Amino acid sequence: MSAGGLSRARLARMHEVMAGYVARGEVPGLVTLVSRRGEVHVDVIGTKAAGGNDPMRRDTIFRITSMTKPITAAAAMILVEECKLRLDEPVDRLLPELADRKVLKRLDGPLDETVPARRPITVRDLLTFRMGFGTITQPSSDYPIQKAVNERQLMMGPPKPRTPHGPDEWMRRFGTLPLLHQPGEQWMYNTGSHVLGVLIARAAGQPLETFLRERLFEPLGMKDTGFTVPAAKLDRLATSYWASAETGALELHDGVQDSQWSRPPAFPDGAAGLVSTIDDYLPFGQMMLDQGKHGSLRILSRPSVEAMTTDQLTPEQKAASAFFPGFWDSRGWGFGLEVITRRDDLASVPGRFGWAGGYGTTWASDPREQMVAILMTQRAVFPTSSPVYLDFWTSAYQAIDD
Repeated sequence: MSAGGLSRARLARMHEVMAGYVARGEVPGLVTLVSRRGEVHVDVIGTKAAGGNDPMRRDTIFRITSMTKPITAAAAMILVEECKLRLDEPVDRLLPELADRKVLKRLDGPLDETVPARRPITVRDLLTFRMGFGTITQPSSDYPIQKAVNERQLMMGPPKPRTPHGPDEWMRRFGTLPLLHQPGEQWMYNTGSHVLGVLIARAAGQPLETFLRERLFEPLGMKDTGFTVPAAKLDRLATSYWASAETGALELHDGVQDSQWSRPPAFPDGAAGLVSTIDDYLPFGQMMLDQGKHGSLRILSRPSVEAMTTDQLTPEQKAASAFFPGFWDSRGWGFGLEVITRRDDLASVPGRFGWAGGYGTTWASDPREQMVAILMTQRAVFPTSSPVYLDFWTSAYQAIDD
């Protein structure tokens, strides 16, 4: 057993399991990291592109999509601590586009059949995804609200393609839409982080990326994290793939030299816009595990991290929130991340927190086991049920040897 309480033989088993995904062609390559009590194990397998001979590297850059959300939430909490934002204050002061909201009478109804919102949207609503707007999980392409989202080019699905609008114009267009549900009524994924990114920029008086860099990325040493991959680093960007619905074969989604992330976005996406590396994301995950501290530097207060990593949803809000069957049986939602609430397998440790990205990345920090674990690959998956994610988490936890 190592000093970190991990079994070397079981880490080797983890390698074999994860290497199987590369050998079978399910992913071109991947990087895994398990850090426990200061001992870090990193495994690099495969290549950066399917059919290529450019090996995956420890410093390979990945599109981390929804792993952006916890970072955006942490940035918001910095502003809460500075009293530039207040959790239960209406956002109208800084986002007047969202004042006097109307709410659809029914999800598939016409846009003019609305009722007044019973209360304003708050900062807490954005952090907990209870603002009344988000991803519609049922088939919805014919819904008037979905058509209106598409016509306004708000791009609320995967981060590619991007919206062509800057933050102010995006917010103006979004403000013309009714909400789908009353604020605070239920959890709806994604849109809260889009809006939160705009709110952070306005509260801070500077672009979102500038605030993130100055207050999180530079203090944590996250030198390769941002909304754009500079030209000098493009050779380190992994190619992004979808899997064919018919054959399962990998199909190109986003390349390298022509990558969407090779140029600055008009709209810095606080929900899914960042790229990062496994060694960049580790200090963020470790800071959260260490209750806001990075070495001798304090990024967030302990109470802020505790609030972020506490389940904020009521049973009634979970019951009303469609995501996928069984999701809420053992999970809750804090600020920008999931929180495990009940042990139902070896990796579901109550108090564990983190989140995953739909392009192939996942992270969690576990206070009980004093562990941070991260997987990065670049094949689009459904985060909560992907076999590569499930096997990664099983493998990481089975390696514990104390």
